[in-house]
Amino acid sequence: MSSPEISTMCGSSVPNMPEFDAPFRQNLEDLFAWRRDVRRFRADPVAPELLDRLLDLACLAPSVGNSQPWRFVLVQEPDRRAGVIEVFERCNQAALESYGDEKAGLYAKLKLSGLREAPVHLAVFAEDDPAAGHGLGRRTMPETLRYSAVLAVHTLWLAARAEGLGVGWVSILDPAEVATALETPEGWSFIAYLCIGYPVEEHRDPELERHGWQARQLLCRKVLSR
Repeated sequence: MSSPEISTMCGSSVPNMPEFDAPFRQNLEDLFAWRRDVRRFRADPVAPELLDRLLDLACLAPSVGNSQPWRFVLVQEPDRRAGVIEVFERCNQAALESYGDEKAGLYAKLKLSGLREAPVHLAVFAEDDPAAGHGLGRRTMPETLRYSAVLAVHTLWLAARAEGLGVGWVSILDPAEVATALETPEGWSFIAYLCIGYPVEEHRDPELERHGWQARQLLCRKVLSR
């Protein structure tokens, strides 16, 4: 197998400060509310230039010490995708067996990935010791590098939603096995495996809530005053 395509380049610009008016703020709130974890995708391809734009926007995420530790792997080869699907199916079966009868029955009915349908597979890693940033801000909390990569995932997720695309975060995976399947460099930590494509359906409520797995808490904020 040839090495997977790896992208670390990010565009940047310094525009004049825009005005974020009330209509924009309402649209932004709608974007947050309509972001979904998508598992059902149409077969329509995603234009390469659109994917490049999403990656550029993901690179606008904040990062500790301006380290920009995110590393993207576009998984295109069928045998590599098959390897990731095999890891998912094995981990998914183990998760199913970990639940009691009542929860296991519901778990078995859930669609937990769009790995076979999504036109784009994107793996996200964090470089453990990037040269950028010169170690600023992470001496006592090195995990902030991984947090930074998660922020890049969230930025990409919202940008994709604004373009009418859906994103599904597949977390039922063994990180070491995914890294092996993709032959990523030493010193890269696995963060996320994303399925990207045009959704079959649109829902404002999360799928896990819709199918009775977990209701959304009415008050999710937990704030302590000290």
